[in-house]
Amino acid sequence: QVQLVESGGGLVQAGGSLRLSCAASGSVGGINVMGWYRQAPGKQRELVATIINGGSTNYADSVKGRFTISRDNTKNTVYLQMNSLKPEDTAVYYCYYKAGWNPNYWGQGTQVTVSS
Repeated sequence: QVQLVESGGGLVQAGGSLRLSCAASGSVGGINVMGWYRQAPGKQRELVATIINGGSTNYADSVKGRFTISRDNTKNTVYLQMNSLKPEDTAVYYCYYKAGWNPNYWGQGTQVTVSS
């Protein structure tokens, strides 16, 4: 079992910044992927960014150049630095963990609201 604890969400004005954190605990190890998905009201959950142990990253086109994902492997923690936030970024952000053929794990979700 893997537990994911998220923090860092909140309310910010357009153009502002937020930094999300997600700490993984439990049966964490080996090659794994951590990242962030988000879900806005009335929309499907979509990938925001992912990162593997070695540092390779993947971003949604909508956030490229604005968001940066990183991780601290010694702490099993993934971060999402969100800059130049737009109202369209408003959503519940979910931390994600995947290792091999094990199940997907999800955080509890943290609300990000960007006001215009």
